Amino acid sequence: MAELISHGVFLKGGRTLLKDAGSITPDEAKKNTIAYGILSSHNVSKDDNTLKLRFDAMASHDITYVGIIQTARASGLTEFPVPYVLTNCHNSLCAVGGTINEDDHLFGLSAAKKYGGIYVPAHQAVIHSYMRETMSGCGKMILGSDSHTRYGALGTMAIGEGGPELVKQLLRRTYDVNRPEVVCVYLTGAPRPGVGPQDVALELIGATFKSGFVKNKVLEFVGDGIASLSAEFRNGIDVMTTETTCLSSIWETDDVTRRYFEIHGRPEDYKRLTPGEVAYYDGAVIIDLSKVESMIALPTHPSNVFSIKELCENADKILPEYGLADKLGKDGRIRAEQGVIAGCAGGIYDNLCAAADILRGKSIGCDEFALSAYPASQPAYIRLIRKGYAATLMEAGVTLRTAFCGPCFGAGDVPANGCFSLRHSTRNFPNREGSKPGAGQSAYVALMDARSIAATAANGGVLTPATSLDIKYSEPDYEFDDTVYRNRIYKGYGKAVPEEPLRFGPNIRDWPEMQPLTDHILLRVASVIKDDVTTTDELIPSGETSSYRSNPEALSEFALSRKDPAYVGKAKAVRAMNADRSAPELIRVYSAISDLGYKEPEKAAIGSVIYAVKPGDGSAREPAASCQKVLGGMANIAYEYATKRYRSNLINWGMIPFTLDCDRDELPFGTDDFIFVPDIKRLLLECADSAKAYVIGSGHPRQISLTLPKLTDDERTIILAGCLINYYKEN
Repeated sequence: MAELISHGVFLKGGRTLLKDAGSITPDEAKKNTIAYGILSSHNVSKDDNTLKLRFDAMASHDITYVGIIQTARASGLTEFPVPYVLTNCHNSLCAVGGTINEDDHLFGLSAAKKYGGIYVPAHQAVIHSYMRETMSGCGKMILGSDSHTRYGALGTMAIGEGGPELVKQLLRRTYDVNRPEVVCVYLTGAPRPGVGPQDVALELIGATFKSGFVKNKVLEFVGDGIASLSAEFRNGIDVMTTETTCLSSIWETDDVTRRYFEIHGRPEDYKRLTPGEVAYYDGAVIIDLSKVESMIALPTHPSNVFSIKELCENADKILPEYGLADKLGKDGRIRAEQGVIAGCAGGIYDNLCAAADILRGKSIGCDEFALSAYPASQPAYIRLIRKGYAATLMEAGVTLRTAFCGPCFGAGDVPANGCFSLRHSTRNFPNREGSKPGAGQSAYVALMDARSIAATAANGGVLTPATSLDIKYSEPDYEFDDTVYRNRIYKGYGKAVPEEPLRFGPNIRDWPEMQPLTDHILLRVASVIKDDVTTTDELIPSGETSSYRSNPEALSEFALSRKDPAYVGKAKAVRAMNADRSAPELIRVYSAISDLGYKEPEKAAIGSVIYAVKPGDGSAREPAASCQKVLGGMANIAYEYATKRYRSNLINWGMIPFTLDCDRDELPFGTDDFIFVPDIKRLLLECADSAKAYVIGSGHPRQISLTLPKLTDDERTIILAGCLINYYKEN
């Protein structure tokens, strides 16, 4: 198991952890972390602790880039100021919506031409593989509109955020954040045969997620164990750090990293990164790689971690807790119906080579169990073909597909109702891979490493840890041939053609007008969610909704649809109420507000609000917030916010991220109650830390206190303006 050290520690010589380092202070030694140096070199503010960052490059995929470019265009965009990569790996196979997907792709290509971008056509590469292969570099920083934007294993600090944060960079603004704490992840030892990157990642996630140990912090990977890992093994661990809720990650670099850049034709992008002689960290996670088992994360979160051995030995006790009791056969063995190896975590070259080694000369069988594999880039796929690994997998019965992220979010290889799917992908959140409980459809997804998935496939779908096999693994000899990229990728950075017209399809719509914040606001509660965590996939489902990403009004119809089907109707009713103030219930509320001593209550803007205990875990997709705004949302109320990126999305769409400190089971309001927040505009301008509010339900108004977030000057101005688009129009 991973060992957590919750107090500050010093790292001496890159290898020895100490509680005390003599005369050097923590404040001095924290400047010797790799993270500190990279953040400082990208900070354009004069304050070393309140950072204003400019990134070296950016990346978006076809679920996010249309909205980002449309927002930036409405705000004065003339040219992409940094290399901006537009990939097409998310909605390329989604059949819903007629021509919508390809219309978005043509928009992306036209935007790359007009503004000087880099366009990666569908099926060429998943977003993060392309960025690793072509855009990473030691000491660089990359911002992506996908939560798994992580290239730390290649010496690149990368952050996944909602689209508005990329808009800021496109308009030559900054990414503003207080200097984050840095946690040391100390790797020692070497993995046993059969243990892969997903196993190590799940060990890390299982140890840190539920306690929030690394929330919004930077993970800095060090230790003698790194030398035992290939570059791709490191990438496979690193991309999963998103599921710990950390802000970003960075690894020390070495000759393995150097070789990666040489193979990819970019030796100049390598440099040695290592902590200084004595570096200080705000905590540490120690993982002995030699003790990591073959792991599995059961539905419905990557932190529901067990060793496969433990699960098999205690299946009768564990499986019922996760709705999987029927997967235990009379023979005491656990059976799955599907396996998938895909995306930025699973579809890397080394993983597929290991899977081929396990399946060589075997068959996955002709019963229910099926296995699909998605090489994460065309160069990797070509190499698998040339070295014979592709043929080995196909002969065993594996279906090979092109680069696509669909299995990660429910747009590819969706399991049948009631089926158990084992996936080397990034997430197994509820309502994601095909599940629609309201429609009687449920699928159960577990995360595993490609090696154990292949071992299970070789055993006809019976859950099998790869560590139980006696396999001689080949040494993958990857060579990067970029011929297909040279033939297919449009590289227009620095070559903007302003007169190039944008290509609009009928589904690509502009954002609706959004009103500035008024002196007082009247909120109506449209949904109350008391689950411990609410993911962005529950706030705005993925999968079939992907086709509507470029149409704000159409997409908003799906908001909370799998979590609270009544939400959209309630939010629309509130939006209509804002336009027509004559409803009898509103007259009653105005009377109650007047009785409290507030004049002209009808001048308060009316908007909907949702309450959730801990919303925003997972994806960086801004529609989790923007759909609420389109429907007339003005705020969220939460016990806490799961991630910085969701909170940022709320702010960038002009919504106030209130928190409420109370007993979670005794909320002072319920669905359909009104909450009147007087003087909110003044309170924001005065940087107040709380707001007096009144709950107006069926009885007398009740006073409550809502906590206001600590906001930067820009964030306050964005909320006051009503959204980021309005803010830029005013500035």
